[in-house]
Amino acid sequence: MGFEMKPEKDVLSKDQCKVKSPNPNSVNSPHIKKKKKKKRGMRRKRSDSPAYEITPVRRLFDTCKEVFSNGGPGVIPSEDKIQQLRDILDNMKPEDVGLAPTMPHFRPDYGPEDGSSPPITYLHLHQCEQFSIGIFCLPPSGVIPLHNHPGMTVFSKLLFGTMHIKSYDWVVDAPMRDPKTRLAKLKMDSALTAPCNASILYPEDGGNMHRFTARTACAVLDVLGPPYCNPEGRHCTYFLEFPLDNFSSERDDVLRGGVEKEGHAWLQERGDNPEDLNVVGALYTGPKVED
Repeated sequence: MGFEMKPEKDVLSKDQCKVKSPNPNSVNSPHIKKKKKKKRGMRRKRSDSPAYEITPVRRLFDTCKEVFSNGGPGVIPSEDKIQQLRDILDNMKPEDVGLAPTMPHFRPDYGPEDGSSPPITYLHLHQCEQFSIGIFCLPPSGVIPLHNHPGMTVFSKLLFGTMHIKSYDWVVDAPMRDPKTRLAKLKMDSALTAPCNASILYPEDGGNMHRFTARTACAVLDVLGPPYCNPEGRHCTYFLEFPLDNFSSERDDVLRGGVEKEGHAWLQERGDNPEDLNVVGALYTGPKVED
């Protein structure tokens, strides 16, 4: 999912396609001081060390590299690769990425007092041309507005909490109401409670446009392949939804075509910075993603 974050920390904006090096938000950033270890003879390879263990987040990173190695806009990984990545995500837990429901990101009082949506915290783990990995930390009532994922395959894993998801796919070959308003078919309108399996959306189906609403404090681990990139045409677009009757009449071609009112809606493009979008960036401090 894409967004325009408020400048709390140096994090990636949706206009960036690549992570610049050095990246101050990377777990391997030179800006993060690390203790130097004294050298004692020849160092063994990490994989030869009995103390070495591949962490779940590192396993996720390695799997993403393999799954999206030949990817690109509109390219869907094979069924075997999709299942391979899904198996990794299905078994991931909050502690695998250094999260706990008691952290400040998830507190109900961590936000404005004017009744607007509380701030959602985004933790950036990795981004390259092929894929990105990040975590959305939502306090209760936090909302990520309805938005799309152009040309992307997206894996979302709810790490803890309960979250309502409403998603749509475009109705193919349906007439547009106007240049910014299209007909969409409802894909999902229900709540998920962790533990649960990862959900997947595709460039043309699976609920490519979705909205997240936190019923309780929750965290969502997202993998996007490829990530958003404005210069390459993968711009995050936000939408307002309207009932079919709002823009239709009995003489309308859509209704005459037998479209069910309950399962469809008009989605209208909105501005790049919706007033109900409230996302801030923070430094990821969990286990290392890469060397």
